[in-house]
Amino acid sequence: MAEPQSWVRVGSSTATDTTSALKEAQAQLDLPGPPKLLVVMAAPRYDLQVLAEGLQPSLADCPRIGCSTSGEIAPSGTLTQSLVLWTLGGPGIRVSTGWGETDGSMGLRQAASRAAQCLHQLERRDHTVLMLLSDGLCGDQMEVVRGAYDVAHVDVPLVGGCAGDYLAMHRTHQLHGSRVMSGAVVAAAISSDRPLGVGVSHGWTPMSEPMLVTGSKGTRLSSLDERPALRVYLEFFQPPPPVWSDPEAFADFAATHPIGIRRRDKIEMRHIAGFDAERGELITVAEVPQGALAFLTEGNLDSVLEAASHSCRSAIEALGGAPAAGVLLFDCVARRSLLEAERMQEEAELIRRCSGGAPMGGFYTYGEIGRTKGAGGFHNQTLVTLAIG
Repeated sequence: MAEPQSWVRVGSSTATDTTSALKEAQAQLDLPGPPKLLVVMAAPRYDLQVLAEGLQPSLADCPRIGCSTSGEIAPSGTLTQSLVLWTLGGPGIRVSTGWGETDGSMGLRQAASRAAQCLHQLERRDHTVLMLLSDGLCGDQMEVVRGAYDVAHVDVPLVGGCAGDYLAMHRTHQLHGSRVMSGAVVAAAISSDRPLGVGVSHGWTPMSEPMLVTGSKGTRLSSLDERPALRVYLEFFQPPPPVWSDPEAFADFAATHPIGIRRRDKIEMRHIAGFDAERGELITVAEVPQGALAFLTEGNLDSVLEAASHSCRSAIEALGGAPAAGVLLFDCVARRSLLEAERMQEEAELIRRCSGGAPMGGFYTYGEIGRTKGAGGFHNQTLVTLAIG
């Protein structure tokens, strides 16, 4: 049988030992031809260096990127403390990879721009996308989008996510080839003869009137409509008393009440990671730009699940009627925290149905990257779907 123009194969394992997990995941792949890209998504308990150096010959010679995660997604559904290998191949696929590492002279924007230079080594086909995996604990992640945009410009869609460490918030890792890093951005430029679809959806509903961001710097949101942002947030929602002062109770509440930022054609989410009571500030995962219009939002289990369906449908519809060869998912860890175990599997089943049962893989992130047009492109509490035609 001839090799399909494009194909995706996914293998996974929950074995505790790194070598055993790698062996089991590789055995499930059943590759129809030489892969063009391997994406490694591994719980922090696994040794990424061992994973990179222990690959079987059919995988060891192909370009590869990867990262540590905060939960994984495989064809069987949502997993915990597992390893997922997502492979892409076919004669209609071309791939080039790159990386950039932050240091004293290079910030996130420069690291992302360096990683995105792989676009210049890519043999372009009809459809192209740039995938980015970054360190989710390394500053304002909007800088990753800006750095990638410096190279990709308006004509190349962006997808990806931030590496995690199961909410330990200590250290994440990124993989390029056999190189394991922290504080880095790794990228894969994918070009295909067949369509590539991107879907982005969050499921959160604006509850407030739009407010002007009158004070912000980096990940500190200090004022909305010239009033302290923390006071505005708490007085609007009137949460239970513990939320007003206890960081843990506040974090639980904020998981279902993110900040929305108005972009030209959409609203992007910003996860609220904490607060500074003394300064009256909200602490976010990424920049809430001064001068932007912001909304206070909320959602529930049903809206989160509907967003998953919408993200996948949008990606599949962008294939123009072609069946999906596979999907890659970047799902926010805050969404995972909200969904109970039973409903996490419901989300996976929704995606499986929407994609026609195509092989799927992915991971739970500390932030998602998804831009097909317009400004912005960094998200929180959102599902970004890449569909391969």
